[in-house]
Amino acid sequence: MKEVMAIIRINMINKTKRALSEAGISSFTARECLGRGKGLVDFKALKGAEQGYEEAIQQLGSGQRLIPKRLLTIVVPNKLVKKVVDTIITINKTGKSGDGKIFVLPISESIRIRTGESGEMTLDEE
Repeated sequence: MKEVMAIIRINMINKTKRALSEAGISSFTARECLGRGKGLVDFKALKGAEQGYEEAIQQLGSGQRLIPKRLLTIVVPNKLVKKVVDTIITINKTGKSGDGKIFVLPISESIRIRTGESGEMTLDEE
């Protein structure tokens, strides 16, 4: 089992949720988060970028503040990791700074509280 953590633009969450669902991945957690990468941000354009305006996203420049993002956490069997990562990249890649980042981490155990089931049977399977 692996945990796929993806930090994506705030305005891409609905497209990403839809794409993951269409790929057979219905179980995940999404959280609001703040952060920034190497790129600097012009916060005059940030407001428009948060509203999804591509022109504003393209004009983000210098600044040091943290930017609102979404953090997705998806635990899947090893065989679905590539599918999840490829889906997230396909939807979120614009080629511009701020597209996000994906981390893949090992998971040692998964337990469904309701039934007590454990292991990969608690996860999305395709």
